[in-house]
Amino acid sequence: MMMVYPTLLGRVLLQPSRSISSLCATTPYISTVRVLQSQYNTSTKGQNHYENDKRGKWFTLPPYTSTINGSVLGKALSTRIPAKSASETTALKWVLRCCPELPRNLVQKLFRLRQVRRESSVMESCNLGDQGQEHRLKRVAAKDSMDVGDRIFLPISVKALPAEKQDCHCSEEETNFIRGLELYKDDAIIVVNKPPGMPVQGGIGIKRSLDELSASCFSSDYSEPPRLVHRLDRDCSGILVMGRTQTSATVLHAIFREKTLAASNDVSSTDVGDKRRILQRKYWALVIGSPRRQKGLISAPLGKVVVDNGKSDRITVVENSQNLSSQHAVTQYRVIESSHGFTWLELSPLTGRKHQLRVHCAEVLGTPIVGDYKYAWQAHRNWKQLPWSNIEDNSNEKSRSEKILPFALDLDSGGISEKHPRLHLHCKQMVLPDVSKALQDVHLSSDYDFSQLASLKFDAPLPPYMKRSWDILRP
Repeated sequence: MMMVYPTLLGRVLLQPSRSISSLCATTPYISTVRVLQSQYNTSTKGQNHYENDKRGKWFTLPPYTSTINGSVLGKALSTRIPAKSASETTALKWVLRCCPELPRNLVQKLFRLRQVRRESSVMESCNLGDQGQEHRLKRVAAKDSMDVGDRIFLPISVKALPAEKQDCHCSEEETNFIRGLELYKDDAIIVVNKPPGMPVQGGIGIKRSLDELSASCFSSDYSEPPRLVHRLDRDCSGILVMGRTQTSATVLHAIFREKTLAASNDVSSTDVGDKRRILQRKYWALVIGSPRRQKGLISAPLGKVVVDNGKSDRITVVENSQNLSSQHAVTQYRVIESSHGFTWLELSPLTGRKHQLRVHCAEVLGTPIVGDYKYAWQAHRNWKQLPWSNIEDNSNEKSRSEKILPFALDLDSGGISEKHPRLHLHCKQMVLPDVSKALQDVHLSSDYDFSQLASLKFDAPLPPYMKRSWDILRP
């Protein structure tokens, strides 16, 4: 056995011993390494393992147990109605849950090549001896439903899959900075105050992203890295929620999705008070000019257009809402206060479309957000610094220049007193259901009534440059 997968086994022996039964009792999200670890520990003790496993032909996933359907639970939380959260799970989903390190496309390929086997819990009770194992193992398709107690067998050839993703190595200063962004943490979620200028997700030309850094800095007590459930633009700041497990992330995804679907299907309704919404997000934005009304509801479909000869794209309001590529976008707004040609707005997106708030402010209200050069570059062509703020700005220039933050972040410069202001858009407040408590309640009863489930409320302070703009414009 040790000659079959020496690399994986070497890593296994460095981790504390845990049995398959204890792993199943705590969580279904068991890594491939831990599955192999359990096999090694139990097989060396002569416990109920098959000869074919010992020869290295298969390794076995934990027996299937009833799982929580995160999408169903998320929908139940959004509608505040009882719903059965336990549901059928396919063989593909069970493999992905047990082995989160395995790329999804490779797992799907194993199923297409008919290399995955299942042992039914019913047949396992029949004592057919070791020679009957091959007859008890049946090919299983990706969409086949699992029964409680079924075991999935994967070919040992998966040991040749690409190596696990390398951890993002951070200095002590960088780690402390990322951990200092934390606003809240429980068993299900992590909430951070994302700084402006830091990308949420990796991509071309991006060396460090918040999801990658979070996996390194927030995963010390969890086998799974935090998962993104929504996004903020790179230059936007404020509250960002991540799921700590695959289940909690699925629940949160469903909550955000149901919010968008509900608003899209009821765009004609103006009765969308906060009490009816299980998920609430409130952004603060400083805009140029002032809306004609103090508050209102924007319902304008958005679509993507290609510009610069196909080199880039942008979002714009679509006049013909029947356009198949358009998406309904709904935003509530309220004027906080106006001063010297600027207005602070509170924006509540009822849908979650790309660049929704920026486009609605620029194209519908006619009040572009300060620092938004993508959708308001013309409004910034004749930008002028506020003359009365120069003295204050100069007095603080030296102290600001001495602050050096990790990841080359600059949170001080970019206010309205400078030649090139930064984007003044910040996710300041959020209310969402207590997902951790909901998951605990579902484990006690699959028909739990969520109508009385408490909500979590978060508030993120403005970044320094936006706070300075706020102070400057105060009467």
